[in-house]
Amino acid sequence: MAGKESEYDGALDSDSVSDQSFKLEDHSTDPSTTVNAAAGGLEITCFSELVDDATFHFQIIRFPKQIYAWIGCNSTKFGDLYAAASTRPSNTVGVTSILGGSSDNTGSGIARRLVLKTGLNIILACGIPKNSPMLEATAEKKLMEKLISLGYTQPR
Repeated sequence: MAGKESEYDGALDSDSVSDQSFKLEDHSTDPSTTVNAAAGGLEITCFSELVDDATFHFQIIRFPKQIYAWIGCNSTKFGDLYAAASTRPSNTVGVTSILGGSSDNTGSGIARRLVLKTGLNIILACGIPKNSPMLEATAEKKLMEKLISLGYTQPR
């Protein structure tokens, strides 16, 4: 594929501020995959936001019962990876660091609040610099705005 670009190339290109959304559905004859496709399939949304002097890059992958989200700030580095889910019976949120995420809580706080607002399990890759609470708040706000516009949040 050298020299040939697909429609997905450049979805997270740092030179452009864009909004791209893809919906993938499996149309095979296997009943187990047909059920998943009928239940909504897999939705991928990529977008970038320029706020003040920071460029935020986002990718959201909506699975039937969970959301994977990636946030990059001024780069396309993967960052730390967190998993968050609602626990039973107390209905609190448990968060764990899967990759990276030492003593700071930049991504874990966002993941915890996303579970509370969406009611779904969350896998969050967070490339926001440590000790940047304003960048964290701005990124979370932009991500929540997009999740609301996509209809991924639960009604109050």
